[in-house]
Amino acid sequence: MRVLVTGLGDIAHKGYLPVLAANPELELHLATRDQQVLREAGRSFRVPHLHASVERALAAATFDAAFIHAATGAHPALVRLLLERRIPTFVDKPLADNLAETQQLVALAEHQETLLTVGFNRRFAPDYAALRGTGPSLIVMEKHRHRQADTPRKVVFDDFIHVVDTLLFLAPAPVQRRTIETHVEHGLLKAVTLMLAGDGYTAIGTMHRDSGLDEERLDVIGNGVRQSVRNMAELVRSAGTECHHRRGDWTSVGRQRGFEAMCADFLTAARAGRTTPAADILATHALCEAITAHADAEATPDRPSYTNISAN
Repeated sequence: MRVLVTGLGDIAHKGYLPVLAANPELELHLATRDQQVLREAGRSFRVPHLHASVERALAAATFDAAFIHAATGAHPALVRLLLERRIPTFVDKPLADNLAETQQLVALAEHQETLLTVGFNRRFAPDYAALRGTGPSLIVMEKHRHRQADTPRKVVFDDFIHVVDTLLFLAPAPVQRRTIETHVEHGLLKAVTLMLAGDGYTAIGTMHRDSGLDEERLDVIGNGVRQSVRNMAELVRSAGTECHHRRGDWTSVGRQRGFEAMCADFLTAARAGRTTPAADILATHALCEAITAHADAEATPDRPSYTNISAN
């Protein structure tokens, strides 16, 4: 299976290339305009097929699938380029940093009858994936950053999107109500809280960008049991007493954080000709657009701030 990878930055080196380069069924091709980065990545992961751009790679070979790990702003153009050639495409979250372009790209994938997948690794992280279907009545996810306030759109689409997608992934029934709260100072988003509710459950996601630590915690509560995942590495199960489980010493980061299973799922879907999960992609990005709009309204004094109370 011939696979193209473009965008060879930190996330590609930490999460994707170690997994893809270890798969003997893949013929990897790397593409980037930064020649030094290209040579170093090829040497580090023993990939001989190197291209100075995606366009040159497409001119030199045909591909069964492609992975995009470029900066967010480059996603739409790269995704269009690949989908127009009917190449199954995996792109890091977000698909785009606004709902309008997200809708256009999803529509293009459906028109081309070509798989488009957005990389939400927490759906595949073992400790998170095991909590789906456990029938919780309360889901609480916290993801905080130390002194990293930024513009609302960047915070929400580049980081809080993980919280949004995880809540939707774990929700045991359709969302019927939602509430959004944001705290913006001098145009920078300091804190955001999202509450979703449906039949028999409430899901709360929160992020503070001026916290004491970079940290993440997920709590799923119901049926007499509380299960807590801390920093995607430690699971605490409480049912009268606490039981602690840490990842094994030899468990790779790629496996624990879901990259291994996520890549395998996409490649299997590409081989099988699976369709684009349009509803999931659109739901997550639509919520992110609503949160960004709420924060932008708060940041503009002459515009009324508002809270969404309807899921529609």
